[in-house]
Amino acid sequence: MDFTYTEEQKMIKDAARGFLEKACPNVEWYLDMDKDEKGFTPELWKGMAELGWMGIMFPEKYGGIGGSFLDLVVLLEEMGYAAVPGPFFSTVLLGGLAVLEAGTDAQKNDLLPKIAEGKCLLTLALTEAASTVYDPFFIETTAKAAGDNYIINGVKLFVPDANVSDVIIAAVRTSGTTGDKDGISLFLVDSKTPGVKTTLLKTTAGDKLCEVIFDAVTVSKDKILGSLNGAGAVITRVLQYAAVGKCAEMLGGSQKVMEITVAYAKERVQFGKAIGVYQAVQHHCANQKMAIEGSTYITYKAAWMLCNGLPATRIVASAKAWGSEAYKKVAAIGHQIFGGTGYIVEHPMPIYSRRAKAAEYAYGNANYHRQLVATELGL
Repeated sequence: MDFTYTEEQKMIKDAARGFLEKACPNVEWYLDMDKDEKGFTPELWKGMAELGWMGIMFPEKYGGIGGSFLDLVVLLEEMGYAAVPGPFFSTVLLGGLAVLEAGTDAQKNDLLPKIAEGKCLLTLALTEAASTVYDPFFIETTAKAAGDNYIINGVKLFVPDANVSDVIIAAVRTSGTTGDKDGISLFLVDSKTPGVKTTLLKTTAGDKLCEVIFDAVTVSKDKILGSLNGAGAVITRVLQYAAVGKCAEMLGGSQKVMEITVAYAKERVQFGKAIGVYQAVQHHCANQKMAIEGSTYITYKAAWMLCNGLPATRIVASAKAWGSEAYKKVAAIGHQIFGGTGYIVEHPMPIYSRRAKAAEYAYGNANYHRQLVATELGL
């Protein structure tokens, strides 16, 4: 594969860097977004929509710009670099790609243009409390047939941006037993439907994760996304995209941490010299660079394989396992070089180190993905 950016990807990267430097200006702004119930500003969302980011992977007939997943990964890397808050990930990757993968023509024509215009927010309600470890197929929430409708009952946890989403894609069990990939269905649920209750949870990184309760929620059968009982393959595919997308965000965040760390090492004077001249500090910065280089190659290889429709389970799992630990390592080194300064709330380091911790567990931590690699290798 060729790791060189195309001309279009260079334009995406440069435009994103320029826009986000102005849209996400300083630490005070991020702290305000942490406290804000929505977690983003209308101006930020409108600006991203005008740049075509929401429809970057959607075909032109659905109002998108017809880009590839690699184009989206380039954008997500820049969003990770700027630590962008808001429901972009949940709307475009978790929601939009699920509709693109499994939706009927009517569902695509209805939702994708609205997403591309920034007028409809989506999320995927997947994780449940009963599972003691991460297991995307441990689903106890049920949907029972009732004439031309289905009645959904159950509780979902850690649903990203459900508090602002217009549509929640609920993964429910319509047959089979808990833990099986078979018997799972996806339903498009209007968030204002009676019986849907959303509660914001307190989180490490300030991201807006929610508990969503479905209490006898009535949904018509035409809101099934994909085939009845056949959502297992769709969920697997979407989670692969999500894992690599999260790797891209972690890669961008790692690069930002290294940049500010190296800059500080050049200007911080101790014993009459900038601390960057000391070999121990140089080794730390070199370790940051090595971790980032590994993340770059494995993230883009995984994205390229998905983009080209190649079997990618092992490489995606490898990327998420590596990226999760690399980002934490880079952030930890940053804190060590900054010392006490890097722990001040008004310093950018806590923003990135908290995001590193949250990203580690998103869509399965390193241990979960190492197990997937082992399974792929027949171990």
